[in-house]
Amino acid sequence: SSVTGKDGKSNGSDSKKLRVEDSMDSPPSRVIHIRKLPNEVSETEVIALGLPFGKVTNILMLKGKNQVFLLTLNIYSLPHSVTPQVRNVPVFIQYSNHKELKTDISAVQEGGSPSSDTARDGVLTPAPSPVLRIIIDNMFYPVTLDVLQQIFSKFGTVMKIITFTKNNQFQALLQFSDPVNAQQAKLSLDGQNIYNSCCTLRIDFSKLVNLNVKYNNDKSRDYTRPELPAGDGQPPVDPAMAAALSKDSTSLLGAISPLSAAAAAAAAAGRVALSGHSGGSGVLLASNLNDEMVTPQSLFTLFGVYGDVQRVKILYNKKDSALIQMADGNQAQLAMSHLNGQKMYGKIIRVTLSKHQTVQLPREGLDDQGLTKDFANSPLHRFKKPGSKNFQNIFPPSATLHLSNIPEDVTEEDLRLLFSNSGGTVKAFKFFQDRKMSLLQMSTVEEAIQALIDLHNYDMGGGHRLRVSFSKSTI
Repeated sequence: SSVTGKDGKSNGSDSKKLRVEDSMDSPPSRVIHIRKLPNEVSETEVIALGLPFGKVTNILMLKGKNQVFLLTLNIYSLPHSVTPQVRNVPVFIQYSNHKELKTDISAVQEGGSPSSDTARDGVLTPAPSPVLRIIIDNMFYPVTLDVLQQIFSKFGTVMKIITFTKNNQFQALLQFSDPVNAQQAKLSLDGQNIYNSCCTLRIDFSKLVNLNVKYNNDKSRDYTRPELPAGDGQPPVDPAMAAALSKDSTSLLGAISPLSAAAAAAAAAGRVALSGHSGGSGVLLASNLNDEMVTPQSLFTLFGVYGDVQRVKILYNKKDSALIQMADGNQAQLAMSHLNGQKMYGKIIRVTLSKHQTVQLPREGLDDQGLTKDFANSPLHRFKKPGSKNFQNIFPPSATLHLSNIPEDVTEEDLRLLFSNSGGTVKAFKFFQDRKMSLLQMSTVEEAIQALIDLHNYDMGGGHRLRVSFSKSTI
């Protein structure tokens, strides 16, 4: 392709004019101006466009004008041979005559262009701190320190991480070697999901500019000081792992739990979202069941709170045990972590991952007394729709239940009566404003589990089927 030379003449007869405009009046600058962007373009796509010029440290998008200014760390030469494209649309890139970029937010929001004065006098607001505060929303699968380290080290050297729980939310402080890396990680990762439809990263700069890590364990880590002690009652980082940490974090992949390893591998491959996880199949073994009471249907309903149950088999010669096949390994992990140790029909149940890959159905014509049931086509699966609201409402078994799909003419009395018939005591009740939903509190978690098994999908008449879930609220 041809380049328009300094004298404006085309050097080369190729008719495709180069899109990178190298004009006299804009000498090389750290600020790069990109025009003719498609309408719906995201910041992340624009940053990706700027990466060939090195680290992008600031970005100013003029939404109404389909233009963007990028500030890079150093002056880089613009590429002459390729026409950059965003969403298959060629875009025009040139050096800006601004030497610095000061983001004037009001100008951006009104779609105006930053007045040249502010852009000239002003200097880029530098990243305030190398430390990010990370909050994880909708955390249904455990996110570990190692997973964070894997995801964030794509953007620079991660020096220290501290994880903690505050206001019932998993949070972390993560320190890069340079504020610029923190800024890039925040721009790229804020609002992204670590796993499909859950574990959403919310990222801000921390007021701290340096973290003081006392212990290297699964809650905190200083990658620059592998010699730190593990602290009381914490599993230490084993020395081989510490050495790996200080040298090369990718060697960690094999050392962490399967869930983290899968997340880390996905993150390392640049795919932040992760669906299904290596960590075995989705089959669980539930044991110590009440063999006089339990049915495939009751297991389907209870385990169905944490995933889409495909098949259930109560073992013929050991009727206090059952195999439960979930839709994938993530759901199995989730059901196991929430249901192991809970009481069902008066017995504390044990839930572990099974070595079976699938649950076999009985051969045609063979009667196994209804011990095996196939639920693959059940209309009751809660998680069939990707991104369904139900992904955000997965909570551990609790005494308080969330009821929805309540018909208009049903009263508090009706519901109290219905739920006390399942063999427990209703302690408290509260309708939501629209009365289609309510909270109902049983006196124990065990009673609530029983009520959910008995009454989820209960026919309330008029085509209304009651939906019952565990709630994180109390009344």
